[in-house]
Amino acid sequence: MSHPTPWEPKSPLEQRASHEDRDRISDILRIAAGDGRLSLEELEERLEACYAARTYADLAPLVADLPGQALVRQPPQPPRPKDVVRTKRVGGNLRCEGTWLVPKRLEAEVRGGSVVLDFTSATVTEPVTEVHVTLRGGNLRLIVPAGHYVDAAGVEIRGGSVARRRAADQEPDAPVVHRIVVTGRIVGGSVVIVPPRPPRRPGRLRRMLGRGR
Repeated sequence: MSHPTPWEPKSPLEQRASHEDRDRISDILRIAAGDGRLSLEELEERLEACYAARTYADLAPLVADLPGQALVRQPPQPPRPKDVVRTKRVGGNLRCEGTWLVPKRLEAEVRGGSVVLDFTSATVTEPVTEVHVTLRGGNLRLIVPAGHYVDAAGVEIRGGSVARRRAADQEPDAPVVHRIVVTGRIVGGSVVIVPPRPPRRPGRLRRMLGRGR
């Protein structure tokens, strides 16, 4: 099994600049030229470099020597997950699906219900996620796309099992980018690991009418 690839965020200056960023820097350069801080030749050179810039690092030197303009607006930072999220349910289910930010550790205590963790559209910022469950009378269902691996060796199961299903088109030796380590105790339930469902094909009538596009 491949080891997870560490997630390393890029430096803000290495990230791509937008058209709005280049327009803003060009305005600053024109104002500086109008104030006599830049000659026409310098303005032309910097404007040419500005519109050819691809990253914030390319834009920063163009205004570094201008008063009050020695910085380029930093792009928004990636979301930071919580270290630990704890939740408790009695007689109900816990569902994390759709777009959700995966914490470093999720602790769930559920009685008389199940836990569903769908990583299909989740935001994952750590190479390893710890899931600690205390379940009674319910299943732990993990929906994991390619590149995610579930390690359920550390969970105690009574009256159930670990069921793992792989997608038909999934490569057996695909690199692992996210590892989910499951621990805890499950009584009267199982750990079910499945791939995401493929998108539904439109019905015959919808295809004939061209509505399935």
